[in-house]
Amino acid sequence: MTHYRTVRVEGLDIFYREAGDPSHPVLLLLHGFPASSFMFRDLITALRHDFHVVAPDYPGFGHSDAPASADFGYTFDHLTDVIEAFTDALGLDRYALYLQDFGGPVGFRLAHRRPERISFLVLQNANAYDEGLPDDFWGPVRQLWNDPSPANRDRIRDAGMSDAALEWNYTHGTADPARISPDSWLLQRALLSRPGNKDAMLDLLYDYRTNPERYPEWQEYFRNRQPPTLIVWGRNDVVFPESGAHPYRRHLKTIDVNLLNTGHFALEDHSDVIAAHIKRFAGTLPWYSKSHLA
Repeated sequence: MTHYRTVRVEGLDIFYREAGDPSHPVLLLLHGFPASSFMFRDLITALRHDFHVVAPDYPGFGHSDAPASADFGYTFDHLTDVIEAFTDALGLDRYALYLQDFGGPVGFRLAHRRPERISFLVLQNANAYDEGLPDDFWGPVRQLWNDPSPANRDRIRDAGMSDAALEWNYTHGTADPARISPDSWLLQRALLSRPGNKDAMLDLLYDYRTNPERYPEWQEYFRNRQPPTLIVWGRNDVVFPESGAHPYRRHLKTIDVNLLNTGHFALEDHSDVIAAHIKRFAGTLPWYSKSHLA
């Protein structure tokens, strides 16, 4: 059974979903944009017997507090501060990381800060290489990085957070859009309608410019620490395309790459497939097998 909890972190109420035996290996699920821990609902159910699964909402997302931009700096460094403090508050001293979209820059920062805590990585359309940011999608966002004027912010707001764009995020690249529940984008529409929430998201999209400059740092982490890594990538994703999945092979020795016939939010129609990959991959790690035999 999934439990729905809140913990106080840095003066904010941080909501999280939790399931599974606390004695089992921890899997920390970090969501993307403009999503929330809701995206992991089916995966949590599928993995609750194998892992202690924890899925927080970042500040400004989901059911966590959403302070105004004037009261909270919406940067990836700050989100990482909160998630790091969150893991401390819950006493999570060893965990696997599942990273998707925005979960990538949060999780890679966290892994670089606390490498001794990371047992393995699961990457779902989470980028750490220049090849994964094609100009045909990221061009307008790069314009925002170069010129964060009100006009450019409004352009991104209209293009990236309209009702049509929210639906497209979930349905593009899928083999059968009829399998994708509209609950996800309707929830995101409601959350983005909160006063000031779109401004907070624009702040993060502007701060995304700080991530490519960190890629060498994250790649050094891969090379030096060699976290076992499972890739489950929606190969039809336009936001983080398949080209971003392959470069991880350059730096990681234990890597298992799986390309799925779907788009950006692969869990919406491939949660069972991804859960099976996670169980299979974890089963190849000696420490995981021993933890379940103990």
